[in-house]
Amino acid sequence: MKADFSSIRSLCLLRLSAIGDVCHAVAMVQAIQQHYPDLAITWVIGKVEYQLLKHLPGIEFVIFDKSKGWRSYAQLRSDLKGQHFDVLLHMQVALRATIASLMIKARIRVGFDKARAKEGQWLVTNHAVEPIAEPHVLDGFMGFAKAIGVTDLTPHWHIPVPQADTDFATQLIGNDKVLVICAAASKAERNWLPERYAAAADYAISQGFKVMLCGGPTVLEKNLADVIQSHSQHTFDNQVGKTTLTQLLAVLKQASLVLAPDTGPLHMAVTQGTPVIGLYAHSNPGRTGPYHFRQYTVSVYPQVIAKQFSAEVKWGTRAKGEHLMAMIEADDVIKNMKKLMVDHGMS
Repeated sequence: MKADFSSIRSLCLLRLSAIGDVCHAVAMVQAIQQHYPDLAITWVIGKVEYQLLKHLPGIEFVIFDKSKGWRSYAQLRSDLKGQHFDVLLHMQVALRATIASLMIKARIRVGFDKARAKEGQWLVTNHAVEPIAEPHVLDGFMGFAKAIGVTDLTPHWHIPVPQADTDFATQLIGNDKVLVICAAASKAERNWLPERYAAAADYAISQGFKVMLCGGPTVLEKNLADVIQSHSQHTFDNQVGKTTLTQLLAVLKQASLVLAPDTGPLHMAVTQGTPVIGLYAHSNPGRTGPYHFRQYTVSVYPQVIAKQFSAEVKWGTRAKGEHLMAMIEADDVIKNMKKLMVDHGMS
């Protein structure tokens, strides 16, 4: 029997990670808020991801700190004690999310369709979203909004940033045309070659841009930034490890364009409407590319998949290998930079 969602009063959203995925989820949850303005929404979210989204209006956040191991589940149960939701949107296919969902009491529990409900998710849900053959992650998430009656699924984002962080970004960028390079992905094999980042940066500088390197505080990210800098005759503004997530979001908003592999800041830039050039070899950009700027993506994914598999593969199949990003040439990236600059009046 089809559920009636018109009278729902409370909703719990379970999406713990990662940065790019929670950015997609924001568009979905804000579509729900537009349709159900009086709906009480609780979001169970990861500790790091919360730092980016903690200023979202109309949402109560419950932090799930996976670093606490099994204690994180007991903490979640305690944090949600006494709460019973009309609807749970179980939006993460991971065993820890499946276990975490057992701590959430809800009458209607919506999960992915049969093809996507892995890691035991189907065991803890009683409703499923409609199947989509080849969705972008964001479109897949919007299926949850559609499942509870939302009709306008056009993605929009409003992620508030404190004024101090906006001022910080303004001071860094000023009135310059700025290319922000967020060079590091979560795994080193998904990083592009440093000398090619430097070549793209040098081209941007030749076109009147200032270049800023951004990223997290890990040793890998700091080292990568240093190596990129060493391959250029120009001096970049190296902000790697020097920004909070909301400061980085403010910087990405004020940037002219962003160059990055498939990583969180790439999708953060999309939420701010900043044009992005994504670099893809391991994952399908049709599924995880920068949503509004996929036309500028430089991807060798189809060639890699054709080499690694003789038969047709599933839409979300990841390619494997340590040196796949080396197949992306600097000239191809610069070509797309030129196109983006013309399209957006930057040339």
